[in-house]
Amino acid sequence: MDFVDWRKRMDKPSTETEENKQSYRGRRMGDYVEEQIRSAQARGDFDNLKGMGKPLELELKPDDDNRMAYGLLKNNGYVPFEIELQRQIDRALERTNARVALLITRRKKLSHRRIAPFESEKRSFNASVEKAAIQYDEELRQINSKILTLNLSTPSAMHRPILKVGELVEAFREACPHIT
Repeated sequence: MDFVDWRKRMDKPSTETEENKQSYRGRRMGDYVEEQIRSAQARGDFDNLKGMGKPLELELKPDDDNRMAYGLLKNNGYVPFEIELQRQIDRALERTNARVALLITRRKKLSHRRIAPFESEKRSFNASVEKAAIQYDEELRQINSKILTLNLSTPSAMHRPILKVGELVEAFREACPHIT
């Protein structure tokens, strides 16, 4: 067996491309990195990145020991249970109130048009008012259960008042009476 000196370069065919030949050798690291970034920009590698065109959020609180963990959670959309529950309550209230407002505007349109509503329109509208009142009552009760859960799990500063379901349903019925 022949002795091969590993320190001497063996004659191998070169596998380097033209781009690799212009590598880091003989240049400062910063120049090499800048060149790589510019070539990636020219190729379009940085197009359509998440957060492109938005300002950087550089909120750092040096006195907070958990700032890195909070930053990771915030940047990835994780929030505490209480905050998520508040958002669910807000969305449910908006959705429920939007349905009620839609029915109220429908009644105004029916009652203010030049031609009186037909009997079939009256029956249909009155049935939808009854159905909406029942759904409104149920949804408000579900929202109240979420509010109770929130109030039990948060400090008093974050408590929300319980909805007065009977009064809200009655106010809906007054704002949207049956068409006769």
